[in-house]
Amino acid sequence: MLERARGRGVELGCSPVDPGTGAALRLLAAAAGARAVVEVGTGTGVSTLWLLAGMPADGVLTTIDSEPEHQRAARTAVAEAGVRSGRVRVIGGRALEVLPRLTDGAYDLVLLDGDRLELDAQLDQALRLLRPGGLLVVAGALWRDRVADPAQRDAVTTAVREAVRRVRDDERLLPALLPVGDGLLAGVVRG
Repeated sequence: MLERARGRGVELGCSPVDPGTGAALRLLAAAAGARAVVEVGTGTGVSTLWLLAGMPADGVLTTIDSEPEHQRAARTAVAEAGVRSGRVRVIGGRALEVLPRLTDGAYDLVLLDGDRLELDAQLDQALRLLRPGGLLVVAGALWRDRVADPAQRDAVTTAVREAVRRVRDDERLLPALLPVGDGLLAGVVRG
């Protein structure tokens, strides 16, 4: 099922998380005891399936994507995986239009893997949504090995670099950069 979802991602031009990143997401969801998760950037459901694998059976994952084709592909992946109805809420729309409608402090884990140019505003929303002890995760934190190269100054690289700096320096978070895949930046909200 993961391979089929990954194949659909390639067909649709998505960049699904690799198996190492997926395993790290599964581990982080399990370690956080994540019962309520928000995922920004559904893609074709690859990271959705990895997160669900680390969540308890009664956990609910809310995933947001603005592309209807991605939403359909993710629903297909979830159905093929035999995920019980009601465990995944697929919400269509731009993240910055959907996130403000979600409940403050109600989530155990928020994964940001959507529009990199909106990362700063998405971080604000993620911090609002997370409970104390909750886990913020930013996928693609090394952005194709460009973030560490100061000569790389394109808009996306700069936005990712600023997000990494912001998470690193935020006193509310206990951060770590995990060197898996394209980089996972994680931060636990201090209690």
